[in-house]
Amino acid sequence: MNREFIDALKSLQKERGIDTETLLEAIEEALVAAYRREFVIRVKDKDRAERADDEGDEERDDGITAHIDRETGEMRVYQPITVVEQVEDPNSEISLKEALALSDELEPGDQLVKEVDPADFGRLAAQTAKSVINQRLSQAEKERIHNEFSDRVGGLATGVVQRKDRSEVTVDIDRAEAVLPYSQQSKLDNYRFNQRMRFYVLKVDERRNRPIIIVSRSHPDLVRRIFEQESPEIGAGVVEIASIAREAGSRTKMAVISNDPNVDPVGACVGQRGLRVQAVIDELNGEKIDIIAWDPDVQVFISNALSPAKVVRVILQEEDRSARVIVADHQLSLAIGKEGQNARLAAKLTGWKIDIKSESQYREMIEAAWLPGFDEAVAADEAERYDPDDTAIHEEGYDGTEDELLQPEAAGPADEREAIDFFDNLEQTINVMSDDTADLEF
Repeated sequence: MNREFIDALKSLQKERGIDTETLLEAIEEALVAAYRREFVIRVKDKDRAERADDEGDEERDDGITAHIDRETGEMRVYQPITVVEQVEDPNSEISLKEALALSDELEPGDQLVKEVDPADFGRLAAQTAKSVINQRLSQAEKERIHNEFSDRVGGLATGVVQRKDRSEVTVDIDRAEAVLPYSQQSKLDNYRFNQRMRFYVLKVDERRNRPIIIVSRSHPDLVRRIFEQESPEIGAGVVEIASIAREAGSRTKMAVISNDPNVDPVGACVGQRGLRVQAVIDELNGEKIDIIAWDPDVQVFISNALSPAKVVRVILQEEDRSARVIVADHQLSLAIGKEGQNARLAAKLTGWKIDIKSESQYREMIEAAWLPGFDEAVAADEAERYDPDDTAIHEEGYDGTEDELLQPEAAGPADEREAIDFFDNLEQTINVMSDDTADLEF
């Protein structure tokens, strides 16, 4: 029977992941609590018992111990008793007369040890022992989960789906209960019973006084950790993932950089015949993944980030970290993506605001900005050369010739400077337009 008890403890260790020694210590503590309940508290009067409870008497150091043989499983409880002239507490004291019957060398104040067989414990003591054991096991399990998973936060863990309801999925990870909240789920996952999946460990929380591991299937770093396992170059640090932008269940963009000029970062992630990236796509149940090369040149990086669209030109506004991207007319919808997804992910990936325009849209913007000003300048110049309402022309006795009338009146220095500045700016703008539209097809 006792041998079976030891075997049961080993099975419990395997199931709960709690060390056998911890289990034995918990049971020994439970035996002590049960003994106190059965043989100490029981014989005391009601007032004394209540006082003991109020003062935490059950946790006092009264010398009561328990021992379980690690080989045989035999259990014993020991209580010290004191030799006294007059016995007041039969559970902790023995009369001198009784003590002398055991040994004639005993004197008042000497201590003996009384051995008790737990088999003599009653129902109430057994309930107390069960309660203590459950409490200790719960505490031990809590400590194990905290110690094991606190260091795994931000990492990857393989779990087995246990059940699913409308709000969350319960997962078993290394004999610990994990929860996948609705907000951390991917719409492409089905979460079938006993399905094995890889999860991103988000944090260790507590629920109903029990440790709970919160995991994610939508976190961008889930993709990062899976690639670290699938690509040896990333795992070894030869290739680094510079940034990730993800809309879980739909599309992920990942920028990579190589620390070795002989290693292609994109190729290291894609793998031969696309096997590596396909393994990640399969893990994510078909989620699209764009792998692009990171570049220190922001214009090049933004162009790469908008893949698969082809970019004609990128114009940066450093002050507000915004970029105007020009693409061919037939590439506009591809650059923006369905419901703006491609542009949105590219902005997250690069950290820049991105405004995408087609070539024709950009040309119209330039024309709209400068042609009205040009027309106004021409009209103003013509008005300076000839003004039919000029009173000088209609004065009586004016004998000037027609040629004189057509001669422009000399402009003052201020008007001349403004005209020069306007046409200088216009010339510069035309030059910029020429540069901006060098690759455009009008």
